[in-house]
Amino acid sequence: MTNSTHVDPRGPRFGAAITSILSLIAFYLSFANQSLAYATVVALGVLFTWSLVSPGTHPYGWSFRKFIRPKLAAPKELEDPRPLKFAQQVGLVFALLGIVGGIFSASLLAVSAAFIFIAAFLNAFFGLCLGCQLYLLIRRVGIIR
Repeated sequence: MTNSTHVDPRGPRFGAAITSILSLIAFYLSFANQSLAYATVVALGVLFTWSLVSPGTHPYGWSFRKFIRPKLAAPKELEDPRPLKFAQQVGLVFALLGIVGGIFSASLLAVSAAFIFIAAFLNAFFGLCLGCQLYLLIRRVGIIR
């Protein structure tokens, strides 16, 4: 894979910061207003899906490229997008669990939002992408190539 297909790691971290805020809101709302919490988790599901279907048009990436990236120095290193895509797939699974589970229980909605928050927060603020680490682990054991 050439560097032209690699991504600036600060872009996904920016997106993870927004996702952590949205998922924290969904978690709080799951106790205060289940309908709004449900709508927020559905929005997260849409955003995760969008990132997989058309990452170049995703609003997080667009905002980063338009407003933030021009003010930053060039990144010290670029990242392979495959682990990031896998991480988005994992996020989508948790959002779907929240969407389906939220129909039956506010607790399932809260758990889903909490897992999305933890993963997004760790990525945004510490650079630790749990989905990326999972991707590397299952690649190492030979489940994917």
